[in-house]
Amino acid sequence: MTGKKPDLRSPDSLDFLRPGIHFTPVAGFMNDPNGLVFDGTQYHLYYQHNPKAAYSAEICWGHATSHDLLSWKDQPIALHNTPEGQAFSGCALLDTENTSGLFDGFDGPNIVALYTRSLPTRQSQYLAVSHDDGQSFTSYESNPVLDIGSPDFRDPQVLWHEPSAQWVMVIAEVDRHRIGFYGSTNLIDWTVLSHFGPAGLPTVNYECPNLIEIRDEGGKRRWVLFVSINPGSPMGGSVTQYFIGNFDGRAFTPCDGILRLTDFAKDAYALQVWSNMPDDEAVSIAWMGNWQYCQELPTPDWRGVMTLPRTMSIRQDTHGYPRLVQVPRGLEPFRQSLLSESAFSLNEASRREIGLPESGAIELVIRLTAAMPRPVEHGPVGPTINRFELAFANAGGERLSVGYDVPSSQIWLDRSKLRGFDHAFFTGRFSAPVDTTLYPDRRTLDLHLILDGCAFELYANQYLETATALVYPEQPFDRLYLSAEGTDFLIEALEINTLDKTMERATL
Repeated sequence: MTGKKPDLRSPDSLDFLRPGIHFTPVAGFMNDPNGLVFDGTQYHLYYQHNPKAAYSAEICWGHATSHDLLSWKDQPIALHNTPEGQAFSGCALLDTENTSGLFDGFDGPNIVALYTRSLPTRQSQYLAVSHDDGQSFTSYESNPVLDIGSPDFRDPQVLWHEPSAQWVMVIAEVDRHRIGFYGSTNLIDWTVLSHFGPAGLPTVNYECPNLIEIRDEGGKRRWVLFVSINPGSPMGGSVTQYFIGNFDGRAFTPCDGILRLTDFAKDAYALQVWSNMPDDEAVSIAWMGNWQYCQELPTPDWRGVMTLPRTMSIRQDTHGYPRLVQVPRGLEPFRQSLLSESAFSLNEASRREIGLPESGAIELVIRLTAAMPRPVEHGPVGPTINRFELAFANAGGERLSVGYDVPSSQIWLDRSKLRGFDHAFFTGRFSAPVDTTLYPDRRTLDLHLILDGCAFELYANQYLETATALVYPEQPFDRLYLSAEGTDFLIEALEINTLDKTMERATL
């Protein structure tokens, strides 16, 4: 690389790293999404927020609203840090029938927040209500509504369970490595129903549970329990795991013993789902971060990014296992076509270069098929390498690459050749297997990529595989390389779009 290295302590040098379509805070620190609710008119995103500094302390609930889940408008702080404790994670819901009795005489969306107040020696659950469309909340006078005398008891999510005619709270009993299920008819008085766990990965902390019914692709509803863990991810640090099963109003029972993760990279955590969605659509969002390095990232005035909203469904794979499908939601109105091609060949040992704008978000969709027959033939020096690689690059030699190894049916994500951030825990490479039985031709792969400042999302294998990664190059990417090794590839379709900026932030 030539020229002066940018000073990563200077906010001016980081403008190109701030996303323009992913949600970020104006300043300060942001982590878990909270209180996701559609009030019938607009979507609310509350979030863990320190407005005073770019690290986790004095946490309150930040707030933004949207009409499309992508164009967000900042709102005032909704829940403040108080002497009763920091305002940790929780949920928001509509008490439409006024089961709490706290909305007598009020004509409007009856928004309730249930969340954790956290002190160094105690975490307990608080209730607050809003009489101004979710802009501010009044604390229930007899708080806390649930307290088991634990310093690690947090992150309530509440849903209405129609068959049992009760509210059900799922909450992390962190130090016991289990999820608690509690029931109530009025959101105030709670009784224990059951517990789930320990299950899945061995870990230190269980956090941010979510329970939701998600339709499979045949229309059948399946209960899914999401549990975030930290640390304990096989990739290092924090990750979200999920269990598919049944819920009868008291207990959750998984349908099998398979461990499933929502992401095969490192930067999707604390997944939360919106309540009161039209047509019971299952939509999630997660914090793009990892507790191993989130407070040391090279963005001194702001730290924190949310993933794109994702519509979720369940697909039965060809082996008979139910899997989560995650599709980025609502991008269509923001697309501006940059390139669209179909049915062209990328020959063995060749490389194609495509110019990219240096600013703004890029969306890329590609479907390809390798020409190599299976099984792999072995030459005099060993097996032939048959791979496809797609790399975002710049003149400084930095590369962010995604690739497909045909013989092993694996995809990879490699951010190790970026030089804007160096940290012992900032793992550079990730990979996942591809279920090629889903394709008529088992040498086929589809990829959907979104690159937006420091936010990179990868969807592959018909949205069964998802990777979410923070990326910190020293310079903006201004070119894209497509290359083939060992065999020809047919590029069945290639679309590259720019995405219009949706957030009023200081980006290029």
